[in-house]
Amino acid sequence: MKRLLPLALMTALPASAAVDFAREVKPILEQHCYSCHGEKKQKSGLRLDVKSAALKGGDYHAPAILPGKAADSPLLKFIRGEDPDILMPPKGPRLTAAEIATLAAWINEGAVWPDGVDSVKLADNRKHWSFQPLPPQKPGSSIDTFIKAKLQENGLTMNPSADRRTLIRRLYLVLHGLPPSVEEVNAFVADPDPRAFEKLVDRLLNSPRYGERWARHWLDVIPFGETHGFEVNTPRENAWPYRDYVIQSFNKDTPYPRFIMEQLAGDTLGMDAATGFIVAAAALLPGQIGKDEESKDKARQDELNDMISGTGGAFLGLTLHCARCHDHKFDPVSQKDYYAIQAIFAGVRHGERPLSSAKFEDAEKEHAELLPKLIAATHRLIQFEPLAGQRVAVHARRNIDRFKPVTTTKVRFAVLATSENNRYEPCLDELEIYSTEGKNAALDAKVVASGSMKSSKHRLEHLNDGHYGNERSWISNTKGTGWVELEFSQPQTIEAVVWGRDRLEKLRDRQIVKYRIEAFADKAWTTIASSADRKAYANEKTQAQMPEPRGITPERVADWHRVRGEIEDLEKRLQSFVSTPMVYAGRFEQPGPTHKLYRGEAAQKREQVTPGAVEAIGAPLHLRADTPEKDRRVAFAKWLGAPKNPLPARVLVNRLWLQHFGEGIVSTPNDFGVNGARPSNPELLDWLAAEFIRGGWSIKHMQRLIVTSAAWQQDSHVPVSSPKDPRTVDAACRLLWRFPPRRLEAEAVRDVMLATAGTLDLRMGGRGYSVFAPNSNYVRVYDPKVEYGPTEWRRMVYQTKVRMAQDSTFGAFDCPDAGQSSPKRSRSTTPLQALNLFNSGFVNQQAALLATRVEKQAGDNISKQVQCAFELAFNRPPAADEAKECEQLTREHGLTALGRVIFNTNEFLFLP
Repeated sequence: MKRLLPLALMTALPASAAVDFAREVKPILEQHCYSCHGEKKQKSGLRLDVKSAALKGGDYHAPAILPGKAADSPLLKFIRGEDPDILMPPKGPRLTAAEIATLAAWINEGAVWPDGVDSVKLADNRKHWSFQPLPPQKPGSSIDTFIKAKLQENGLTMNPSADRRTLIRRLYLVLHGLPPSVEEVNAFVADPDPRAFEKLVDRLLNSPRYGERWARHWLDVIPFGETHGFEVNTPRENAWPYRDYVIQSFNKDTPYPRFIMEQLAGDTLGMDAATGFIVAAAALLPGQIGKDEESKDKARQDELNDMISGTGGAFLGLTLHCARCHDHKFDPVSQKDYYAIQAIFAGVRHGERPLSSAKFEDAEKEHAELLPKLIAATHRLIQFEPLAGQRVAVHARRNIDRFKPVTTTKVRFAVLATSENNRYEPCLDELEIYSTEGKNAALDAKVVASGSMKSSKHRLEHLNDGHYGNERSWISNTKGTGWVELEFSQPQTIEAVVWGRDRLEKLRDRQIVKYRIEAFADKAWTTIASSADRKAYANEKTQAQMPEPRGITPERVADWHRVRGEIEDLEKRLQSFVSTPMVYAGRFEQPGPTHKLYRGEAAQKREQVTPGAVEAIGAPLHLRADTPEKDRRVAFAKWLGAPKNPLPARVLVNRLWLQHFGEGIVSTPNDFGVNGARPSNPELLDWLAAEFIRGGWSIKHMQRLIVTSAAWQQDSHVPVSSPKDPRTVDAACRLLWRFPPRRLEAEAVRDVMLATAGTLDLRMGGRGYSVFAPNSNYVRVYDPKVEYGPTEWRRMVYQTKVRMAQDSTFGAFDCPDAGQSSPKRSRSTTPLQALNLFNSGFVNQQAALLATRVEKQAGDNISKQVQCAFELAFNRPPAADEAKECEQLTREHGLTALGRVIFNTNEFLFLP
């Protein structure tokens, strides 16, 4: 049993002079404490050989020494053995009563610790280079002056400029992630204007293709994903508006402080989708969290930690999450700072909220204008349809059941069977009921159903809301069967029902193959149409969508085609709209108190912490505990974007440098702290950051400076006539003695391939496409699609980003899986990459389509075909030896084989 020392010894004071720290206290600490709390070891984060560290305290108690209060000081309590779980020292001889009395007297006298008596002197981590204010900049400086100065220090020089064909291809690939056209290359090469390159830069920066390219870099930093992650990894159906927001922000050149503000507090600015930034990381669903309060609290702490970590890494380049359990071991971020920032985000919850932005309101307004036109055109189309009889089989997209007019107050659509032997629950994207007056009576009808599957996109109210496609549809909760009933406010004389599984024709599962349509008249239900009026269902792929009507004049057939064309045009325009008023951008509520947690444990609350920021950086930020939730985020965003905060500008320009040159000036783009890499050219980094602020925080301004510099326009070859081989001095080319060539990212490889084949779909925005086969498992299984078509030929930034699952072809090219932030992608070279590019169905498909394009443009002449293929793929004609070999390959194996070879060349895959 531990024996406690008498309290009298805690308060006994020497009758003589005050305790001398160097002569009386320090020897006690050296003998009993330094082995566990000294220079080599700091158990529990407590260090007692340095004044600043000792008075700050450790992980268990901060501070551990309370000047003037020996009896309350944790250090003395541990030494006396008052805490049965903590005894100091744990081994070796215990402190004598006299030694404890000396320490108690020293503390009661104020714990005076004179300067200059520490065993060692700790470096002040607040003086780290990245936390210092930006120094004044010398006038007349430029990127090239700093690059040349560093090269000269190392006895190196710049390469000459690359040729014009190389420059335009490099510029397109960096700014757009797409190749220039043959015509654009030839025009630029022949342009005598000395400002031709600057004009080209401006044109590319002002193109919508620019935002699509550069948004992807930011989405890597977040990390942005459209599934929840973890075990079940179910979709986040409405996360995509954040992706569109980022694209638009880059295209608009939103000033960086505004960009920060919108992502942290966009709901206060009418930019609802922007706060998708805060909740971009993976999150557990309610069913994955235990029902007990302890499990819920732990999961909540993990969510908040991801918000803090994501914000700190993206905007500050700091590992703020390292201060969750104790003060940051290396950077000037205290545990109190961490929980002050947690209080900023304490009112943010994962989830969806209504999208009330002007963009959605405008889209709904145009939808309301187009829908009556589509209804009128559909009614005209109905008039060509014969009455019930043996017609085309059930189709996924549009089915018209026309019958003799009947007056009714209710219509019931009953599903009797679905495809694949009733494997799935039936789905209807929209049920339209046409009156003889040409109105869709279903739009105003009251709807009930036998039962409904519930999700954000599958709802009963979607059955008659005027929106088409799977994203706003109804699904029964019973496999193979189900019914829906629509009741009108007053009797309607109807003549047709129009319905489909997916009017946008994206999905073909859950297909209804047997059904019955009934009308309620004369107090009874009467069948007015059914699947018996159609051909038997066979195979969806063999069904004709809608045959030309028979038995009518050629003029009427022409009218039918005109109506069909009008309907298709209207449907395409309707497809481009935001189809849901919800966005996965977090839900906000006024939070309760935030407490500092002992070692980060949710159940171990300590003192309350008010909202704030990192005290050692920028201007102070201290908010009241009752500050409204949205005001917390606004204040924190202003703190981040203030010119006094030296980190955001440094971090952002380093990210730009990384994407232009393949490596940042700081090679750890998310860690500008003490443990991060030192900048290869600190003066250049500070100049860029200062210029960024001076230029109105314009990202496009900085990119214009970078790509018009001599450093960026250098040739990429290793010089052969240099006095010394620069590779022996700077093998990684950090000093930029040439332009560093590098392989394109996965997205650019895919997009360039589509552009070269002439199949790239440049439609912008909206819900993305998937490269995975659909499934409805609770634990999602993402199996790659076997076949690809035009639906999957959009830019890869619009590919639904699934966590922990990769595109079967291009995922091998170091594509992040959105599991964690990827501020800098690795660049590997593996056999799998070559196998994917040479053998995948997608690449072979695009090679065949490239062959078709080449044949169309060059005719049957093989020499011209090879010439055309090279210009499309490489923006140059083939050399004589290349032409000879490629012509022989084409003669023996065909143009598709040439396309496969081209798609596998380094020149096609690398930035020149």
